Amino acid sequence: MEDTCPDCKNRNLTHDYEKGELFCGACGLVITEGMMDEGPEWRAFNADQRRERARGGAPISYMRPNKGLVTEIDQYNRDIRGARLPSKKQAQFYRMRKWHKRASIAGSTERNLAVALSELNRIASYLGLPDSIRESAALTYRRCVDKGLIKGRLIESIVAAVLYAKCRECGVPRTLAEIAEISGVKKKEIGRAYRNISHELDMKIPLADPSYYVPRFVAALKLSGKVQETAFGLMKRATRKRLISGRGPTGLAAAAVYTASVMCNEQRTQKEVADAAGITEVTIRNRYKELKRELNIDAE
Repeated sequence: MEDTCPDCKNRNLTHDYEKGELFCGACGLVITEGMMDEGPEWRAFNADQRRERARGGAPISYMRPNKGLVTEIDQYNRDIRGARLPSKKQAQFYRMRKWHKRASIAGSTERNLAVALSELNRIASYLGLPDSIRESAALTYRRCVDKGLIKGRLIESIVAAVLYAKCRECGVPRTLAEIAEISGVKKKEIGRAYRNISHELDMKIPLADPSYYVPRFVAALKLSGKVQETAFGLMKRATRKRLISGRGPTGLAAAAVYTASVMCNEQRTQKEVADAAGITEVTIRNRYKELKRELNIDAE
């Protein structure tokens, strides 16, 4: 479409939607005529009217096996006026509903997606993940299916690995131990599937930042904001000293929270911190000693 008048080179162009014309506001030259209005023929004055009058369907959702683009036969057994259908018609609709459901998941891929996406939604609900991560994880799982990465592996392990990858990618702190506990799959199996997926799909997943776990541990231990701020400061100093490389992020974050609690006179026992972080006391003890030694911390 023209953005300047071809005659006077003016940019003051005006749309006349009633006549379907585009003309120059300076010299009056009609540039385009017979324009088609591609907008809706109805008007809406609030959000409720816009939702009621719109005739488009729901947006595409990768969390559904058919992406939400399917016709469903409801189970109310009522006609358009709300009257109940006769028994003969009800039996007919029952058969139609049954075969329609079977046809929608006829292939092996559809059956796989039906099981996997249901499991993905279950794990994500337990972890309290937002819809954006669920949709992104569902799309990644579909890519795994297209590339044949699920052959020879448990569906649950692939789903858990995809969710773990998306949590790390989006900066949402969820540990591998948490996902393993909820999914019922061993950490070793999830880790193996995660490495395979990230390599085959060329996923650029950043290193897990231990700082993401600090607020969770502080809240679980009911510590003050001063402890959290101190723990963040310890994590920054540890990052500058390159203490985070080669060490588990949860263990380092838990040790920073424990050290900060000691420094702020709100001490919790190593067992309490270990239970909140889902790790062993030995791990916290080792990381705590490293922080004291490398950062010259005087905390007893």
